[in-house]
Amino acid sequence: MSVSGQGSGGNVLAAICSFFIPGLGQLVQGRILPALLFFLMVGINYFFAVLIIPAVIGGIFHLWSIIDAARYKGEF
Repeated sequence: MSVSGQGSGGNVLAAICSFFIPGLGQLVQGRILPALLFFLMVGINYFFAVLIIPAVIGGIFHLWSIIDAARYKGEF
C-alpha cells in the first residue's frame, strides 16, 4: 500500500518539473486540464512580458503552478 501525499517524492519531482515548464508537474501527476491551463496562462503572460504587468502576473501563476504541484494530495 503506497500513499503519495504532500511531501512525497512524486510531488517533489512534479514541483521541479513545474519550475522548468509551468504545468509539466501537473501533467506528470496525470492532471491534464490544470496542466494545460497553467501552461497557457503563464505562456501568454510571458509572451507579453514586454508590458511589465503581464510578466509579474505570469510569475505569480508560475509560482502557483509549482506550489500546486508540490501540495497535490491525489485521489485515495
